[in-house]
Amino acid sequence: MNKAHGWTDYAERLSRVQAYIHDHLDQPLDLARLAEVAHLSPYHWHRVYNALYGETIAATVRRLRLHRATGYLANTALPIEQVARKCGYPNVQSFTRAFSGLYGTSPSRYRAEGGHTVFRQGLAQAQAAGHTVQVRHVPAVQLAGVAHVGSYMRMGKAFGQTHASMAAQGLMRPDTRWMAVYYDDPYAVPEAQLHSRAGLSLPPDHHAAVAAPLEPFTLGGGPCAVLRHQGPYATMRAAYQWLYGQWLVQSGHEAANLPVFEDYLNHPGNTAPADLLTDIYLPLAG
Repeated sequence: MNKAHGWTDYAERLSRVQAYIHDHLDQPLDLARLAEVAHLSPYHWHRVYNALYGETIAATVRRLRLHRATGYLANTALPIEQVARKCGYPNVQSFTRAFSGLYGTSPSRYRAEGGHTVFRQGLAQAQAAGHTVQVRHVPAVQLAGVAHVGSYMRMGKAFGQTHASMAAQGLMRPDTRWMAVYYDDPYAVPEAQLHSRAGLSLPPDHHAAVAAPLEPFTLGGGPCAVLRHQGPYATMRAAYQWLYGQWLVQSGHEAANLPVFEDYLNHPGNTAPADLLTDIYLPLAG
C-alpha cells in the first residue's frame, strides 16, 4: 500500500488539524483552512476525519471549546462574557445554548453548583458525595508520549500528537491506556510554565525503541493514594486541592517525591462530560 493512502499518513495529517484547532479555539475555524492544514482535499478531508475519529469536526470543535470553558468557569472569576469570547463564541447567548446543550445546565449555574463545589465544602461532604480514596500498590506502566508546556486544560493537543505517532508506529491496541503526569502545582507555577506529559501505554510485548517525537517513560510501581473522579476534567483542580489539603493531611500518609499522574478510563469524544472517569494517583512514601 502506498503510504500516502495509508492510515498512518492520514493520522499524521489529521493530528496537525487537531493541533491547529487547539491553538485557535478562540478564532473562527474555516473548513477550507483546516483542509490546507491537513494537506487534503476540501471535498473529502472532514469525511476522513469523521471516519477515523468517530465524531465530526464540528463536534470536536464544540467539545474542545466547551471543555476549555469549564476550566474558566470552575477555576477563575472571569465574567461569562469573557469566557464566551475566549472560547470562540461571539456572544453569551450562543455560548449559553451550546454549553447547556452539552452539560445540561447554564454556565452560571455550573460555576455555582458544579462538581468542583463539592470538594470545596470539605472532607466529609466530598466523602458523602461518594468521593473516597484507596491506598494500594500500583503496578508500573510503560508508556510513550510527548511533553506539554502550558495549561493543563490544553493537554488534549499533546494527546493528539501522541495518538498520531503511536498509530504511525503501529503501537495502538484496543486496551491502550491514556495517562498523563503533571509535574507542577498550578497554584504555585504560572500557567504558561506548567510542565506535563501525555502518554499512551506500550504493548506488553514491545521491546523496540519508540521513534521521535515519542519518548518512553514509566508511571506507577509503588504505593499510591487513588481517587476516582467522575465528571468534567475542570472539576479535578478542586479535587486535587481536596486530596492534598483535606485527605492527605488527615490520612497519616506522606507523599513521595514523585509527581501525580492520571489514568483516563473513557474518552471525551464518546462520553458525556458527567460520565467521564479519571483515576488520580498520588504516589506515597513507602
